[in-house]
Amino acid sequence: MALPEEKTILVVDDEPDVRQYLATVLEDAGFNVLTATDGEEALRMIRDERPDFISLDLIMPRKSGHKLLVELRRDKELSRIPVLIVTAHARDDLGKKDLHDILAGSTMSGPGTYLEKPIQPLNYVRSIQRTLGIEETQDTSEKLDLKEALQKELQGADSDALRKALEALKASTDE
Repeated sequence: MALPEEKTILVVDDEPDVRQYLATVLEDAGFNVLTATDGEEALRMIRDERPDFISLDLIMPRKSGHKLLVELRRDKELSRIPVLIVTAHARDDLGKKDLHDILAGSTMSGPGTYLEKPIQPLNYVRSIQRTLGIEETQDTSEKLDLKEALQKELQGADSDALRKALEALKASTDE
């Protein structure tokens, strides 16, 4: 069975915060991660780096996820790379038609071909693990759950609480 550290995932998203978030979730799960800001940059990286998996936003400037996917599927070698569409536009006028075309045509098929934003980190990682034949471990689940809970708490914390938490974390790593 494959290990996450043996696999490279390309995250393609034009929104810097989303791109960083998805990359961090995957890195926390042990994957090697590359990022691209649009379909044109992604295509160059795919040809140069040949990732094992692509996480692809649907609506982007310059070259959309739909156009990139069509190009990938036309190339015999690149068409074998599994793709997961990660979009906030599955149900609106911006992306509904493209997603329908992708799912209805021969471009993509099967369960887990797309996730809607905002994504749940564990669902995202599990979708990729299943596709790549990577064992779904409890450790990954616990780590992602803890990180998500911590992030939620941090959003509502005042500066004194944050300072104390930081001091406690530093003290625990010094031991």
